[in-house]
Amino acid sequence: MPIFMLNSTFFALLFSILLFFNLPTKNKSIKKDKLDVVSITFIGDLMCHAPQFEAAIVPEVKDSFNFEVCYTYVKDYFNKSDFTIGNLETVTAGSKERYTGYPAFNTPFDYLCALKNAGIDFLITSNNHSLDRGKRGVLSTIDSIKSLNFGYTGTFNSNRDRDSIRIVDVKGVKLAILAYSYGTNGNNIPKGHEYLINLIDTNLVKNDIAKAKTQTPDIILTYFHFGDEYKQEPNSFQKLIVKKVISYGADIIIGSHPHVLEPIAYFKGTNNLDSGFVAYSLGNFISNQRRRYTDSGVILKFTLAKSKNSVFLGGVEYMPTWVFKGIYNEKLSYVVLPNYSPNAFEEYPFLNSDDKQKMKESFDDSYKILNKYSSKHTVIKKN
Repeated sequence: MPIFMLNSTFFALLFSILLFFNLPTKNKSIKKDKLDVVSITFIGDLMCHAPQFEAAIVPEVKDSFNFEVCYTYVKDYFNKSDFTIGNLETVTAGSKERYTGYPAFNTPFDYLCALKNAGIDFLITSNNHSLDRGKRGVLSTIDSIKSLNFGYTGTFNSNRDRDSIRIVDVKGVKLAILAYSYGTNGNNIPKGHEYLINLIDTNLVKNDIAKAKTQTPDIILTYFHFGDEYKQEPNSFQKLIVKKVISYGADIIIGSHPHVLEPIAYFKGTNNLDSGFVAYSLGNFISNQRRRYTDSGVILKFTLAKSKNSVFLGGVEYMPTWVFKGIYNEKLSYVVLPNYSPNAFEEYPFLNSDDKQKMKESFDDSYKILNKYSSKHTVIKKN
């Protein structure tokens, strides 16, 4: 199975550049074209229910938690990517606010440390739980994120911060990253502090994309926290928003909130990419939700190639994942497992028969859902 799938335009560009590099020339003043190829990885909801932080307690040290084990089997996939983005669906407001899970999350700072150590570079912070601890929780979470040198967008600490479009340079390819949520679970945004979170407003999104274009990014990536929980199909609102932002000039669209996977679809580009795509929901990457579909997620990886002022989608890959909850290294743990084939469970000797059955079922479900609209994307090879 190929590492990534090339479309015809991308292949022609790559072939012509490689051919040009090998042509003998007497004119040393001719400048050789440069091809930048980067890989971007996106994962879904990073949640922390109470049983998760309770399992991570380090009893010997006050207010200490160890979440590192969660990413033992997936961190190599992050580290082999040039840039990794995830949706942080909790806040870190500190121990004085009391750590809690659903319905109003507050997670230990050590949770962020584990994400950083696993190789995640950038966090989306706009979702329905962003205001679970009000303005203080938003600001505290941003401070925690910044202290670990994560990039972030979706929530902000000032009007100036909100108006600052995130442009990330990944090995010469410039990404504009925008993020919005459908709502905040009824938690009111304090009057005069509307900058705290981006809500889905088509005028706001349109203006942000227009502003992003003035900074000449190679790609405009928009994230939306939207959809119906536990539904494996995008609803009419999701489809409407996607249609609108494509017309505004979004190149790649990523979604989450349903806590289950939804399909990937492709569209003709209107901005920089000749072909873009939307992943309607990436599901839960890690959580304590154990029902069928909610224990499944995906590592979504796409490749971009840039030559001069042209940029191309080289291909889209995905690795289904499954969250194991059980005894690992003699301790109750949550461990995200790469689920690269129907028999991937054979790789993990700590799984019992019920775990194996659920992991196989998860692969079959994920493959069916993600490929429902298109089969252009391929499963990432096992590391």
